Amino acid sequence: MSVAISATLAANEALDHRRRMGLPVLPLAFGEAGLPVLPSLERQLGTAAGRGAYGPVAGSPDLRTAAAGYWHRRGLPADPDLIVAGPGSKPLLYGLLLAIGGGVVVPRPSWVSYAAQTRLMGAEPIFVETPPGEGGVPDPDALRAAVTLERAAGRPVSCLVVTLPDNPTGTLARPETVRRMCEAARELDLIIIADQIYRDLLFDQHTDFPCPTRYAPERTVITTALSKNLALGGWRIGVALLPEALSGLRDRLAGVASEIWSSTSGPTQQAAAYAFAEPPEVVERVAASRRLHETVARAMAERFTAAGARVPRPQGGFYLYPDFEDLREPLGVDTSAELAALLLDRYGVGVLPGSAFGDAPEALRLRVATSLLYGETDEQRLTALTSPDPAGLPWIAAALDRTSEVFTDLTASSCEERVAVTA
Repeated sequence: MSVAISATLAANEALDHRRRMGLPVLPLAFGEAGLPVLPSLERQLGTAAGRGAYGPVAGSPDLRTAAAGYWHRRGLPADPDLIVAGPGSKPLLYGLLLAIGGGVVVPRPSWVSYAAQTRLMGAEPIFVETPPGEGGVPDPDALRAAVTLERAAGRPVSCLVVTLPDNPTGTLARPETVRRMCEAARELDLIIIADQIYRDLLFDQHTDFPCPTRYAPERTVITTALSKNLALGGWRIGVALLPEALSGLRDRLAGVASEIWSSTSGPTQQAAAYAFAEPPEVVERVAASRRLHETVARAMAERFTAAGARVPRPQGGFYLYPDFEDLREPLGVDTSAELAALLLDRYGVGVLPGSAFGDAPEALRLRVATSLLYGETDEQRLTALTSPDPAGLPWIAAALDRTSEVFTDLTASSCEERVAVTA
């Protein structure tokens, strides 16, 4: 089977190529948290460097106990024996899909890897539209209709994947929507995989977080990692929590893990156990990161809104999902892929087309990630973390201004070109 490189990684490589050529770039494509590693976590990793032996497939007892405590503090019952660790949440998600088998429902739009991993299993993802303004969760009524149709055609459907809060839209589904989605999943006997990697980056930590375990605890699997809240994407560590009712799935997942990654890096597990225990400096760093992401994402949303795009107000993470339908004529493009290519080729602006996330090609929506704007050096990034006005820092303000300049020029240039052609 031919598998293309992930759209996010491909966009990042394209920007790196332009940067090496000495061309200016505005990196808004790659969903990396863009912050330095917390020093105490570096020290934990260093002290564990001697752990060179294979460990338990499901993860070390220390890590699984710490992860259980992390979920307990968020109101979720968690048995360490029902937790499985892996080299990042992406391998864990794929391992879960393999262990469950059958067709997979994914929201439209949704993170690029859900559909790609489904295709790696030899199946086509079943896309179901999300309700307006509520990314990450399929519309409950549309979910019922889609699964019923698939099964009537003789195709098995076993699970659905949801993201709370969402990538690519940066929004959070309402509790009522999640409740109705869980009711539909129970009626259809679907396992729910709830990707909560951005939960700690939900801007309003006092909001009513709609975890599916509240409504369907017997069929909800939760995954998370340290890639986003603590900017440890390169460390590759994630955990999955399964309910007692799915203990057999836990064993199948461990079996898949034993044949793919054997065991997660021992030194990384020790550092992750420290992080999941949430000592004060970890809690403080996550809170500072959350404030920074919120400030810059919302400042960027204002720039896109001023340019004429429709932008759902970001609620978590570091993503925007602007819709340029109202600018279709002045932009002079027909698809989101054409718009993304134009922004890259003419202006060095890296974004991802909505079509990469399952959206219709003709829908002029883009996924914008703001998390690589915090600085070129660790000194700048740490300054951004502690600044009372990070959007006003010269390097971040310049990126925001460049965004406005690009769309002003792009719409003006497109209009001038059409006038010239008409003349």
